[in-house]
Amino acid sequence: MAAAWLVGFEDEPERCGELCVVEVFGRSVRTGRDPTTTEVGMGVHAFRDPGLVEDFVTPRLDIDPAEMHTYAVEWDAETAIHQVDGVEVRRTPRPPGYPLQAMIAVFDFPDEPAESAVPALVVDRVAWTPAT
Repeated sequence: MAAAWLVGFEDEPERCGELCVVEVFGRSVRTGRDPTTTEVGMGVHAFRDPGLVEDFVTPRLDIDPAEMHTYAVEWDAETAIHQVDGVEVRRTPRPPGYPLQAMIAVFDFPDEPAESAVPALVVDRVAWTPAT
């Protein structure tokens, strides 16, 4: 699994919500067709934040995660707008309204059968535009 997300600092225990930018599991990729499709996770994970509502989905998109793509989220106190390659995919109401830190990771699940591939996540750039 490869993922990029924003999560609260937990400077107060309930400030732990997550705004997921992208989450892709290798098993969700469908190849051998034209186009390749992939389930791309995005949304809000409430965790222990009573002010948030769990709102996470994995729409199947016509993308090959082995190719470079731009995953983005723009948000304010009311709405998060999730985009892939500049196209709006969905809107999530009421994202976390406290400071968030960015996390990017690739995860290997060794108990699952592997296809002799070592997990890799290639990031070309990360951009952050502060609210004005």
